[in-house]
Amino acid sequence: MNDSTYHSRLGGLPGQTELLSSKAIFTTAYAVIPRSVMTDIVTSILPHWDNTRAWIIARPMTGFAETFAQYVMEVEAGGGSLRPEPDSRAQAALFVTEGEMIVELDGGAHQLRTGSFAYLPAGSSWSVRNHSGSAVRFHWIRKVFQAVDGLAPPPAIFTHEGEQQMVAMPDTEGKWATTRFIDPADVRYDMHVNIVTFEPGGTIPFMETHVMEHGLYVLEGKAVYRLNADWVEVEAGDFMWLRAFCPQACYAGGPGRFRYLLYKDVNRHVPLW
Repeated sequence: MNDSTYHSRLGGLPGQTELLSSKAIFTTAYAVIPRSVMTDIVTSILPHWDNTRAWIIARPMTGFAETFAQYVMEVEAGGGSLRPEPDSRAQAALFVTEGEMIVELDGGAHQLRTGSFAYLPAGSSWSVRNHSGSAVRFHWIRKVFQAVDGLAPPPAIFTHEGEQQMVAMPDTEGKWATTRFIDPADVRYDMHVNIVTFEPGGTIPFMETHVMEHGLYVLEGKAVYRLNADWVEVEAGDFMWLRAFCPQACYAGGPGRFRYLLYKDVNRHVPLW
């Protein structure tokens, strides 16, 4: 049984009496895109998508984070796409935060609902359609697949958070746990998408510094996150975008649990230019 809630509602426009200042920031090491700036006027309309808008919250940028793009998608009733992905090199990870949709992959139909996850291999033929009576909202992570000689390409995955075990980090008494949608021991995959959960008082008790790039979308709750040399207060609907080797830590002060959707690139040698 899955009792999770996920922040999904974006859009609108602040009134003329609102302060224009916010915690939005872009640095050489990290960026924070708070939910307050994800308004109607920063959306994108995508080719071959009907009744759809997207908040593009990460894209490859030379000198910053270069491995992935992340979209927050909103597809109205009857909307979708028969040609969603323009790049045959790109694999996709989808995570539904609200609503229902049908994903067809190589002729097979899969119904996704709130909490569903899908991994779609590069070069596969897939489509999305919302046959329900209300909007569906989901994250779409795109990454060029890095093939490895001698390794078979990874298969598709269709699952749900409620079907996956939440694994506690060692010696944390369950205060810091990870739900993994992709087997971390399977090197055929070159990216992972997880949900990280902190109970009130849980911490990342050291400054993580590593080669993986991150996208962190806060699904639930609030916390104080250390990004490089700064402590930043974040809440449900905020997005953090971390460059490789950006030091990071976290303190989840409560009152409820703190959860985020996490992207990282994994399992490949560093390319030498």
